[in-house]
Amino acid sequence: MTALRGWGSAAGPVLRPRRVVHSRVVAAATAASCLVHLWLVACSHHGLWLNLLMLAMVGVCVPCAVHIWRDGRAGSLRQVMACGLAMAVLHAALLLGGAVAGSGAAGHSHGAAALPAAGPAGSAAEGLLAIVALEITTALLAATLLARLRRW
Repeated sequence: MTALRGWGSAAGPVLRPRRVVHSRVVAAATAASCLVHLWLVACSHHGLWLNLLMLAMVGVCVPCAVHIWRDGRAGSLRQVMACGLAMAVLHAALLLGGAVAGSGAAGHSHGAAALPAAGPAGSAAEGLLAIVALEITTALLAATLLARLRRW
């Protein structure tokens, strides 16, 4: 029974209401990121290896989103924070790498269908920036919840 110490019931720990809301927001942001990447795989804007990489990312992030939704586990929060920052850096490098090569982000087109008003290079760059913002937001939300857990 010592393994259950600190747990409020057999279903899981007792969570404070504000912590529950924060956990659910982090889980929702993580799930949104997973859905965006699944959509990108379904649209086949990328090569096989990038599609497989995105599916692997979704496979890693979905269980963390479930754990965070249920009880805000610190390990899951750390993993989401690290993955969010790593993906933000990767997407920023893709964006900047295309700009340095002179092609802009046209070779890597996130969001081209979602932003039809801009030109092809503009919509791809805007899509990449939106994904970078989503990943940074997810990492920031996970980091703030982790900091709050340390205080409680």
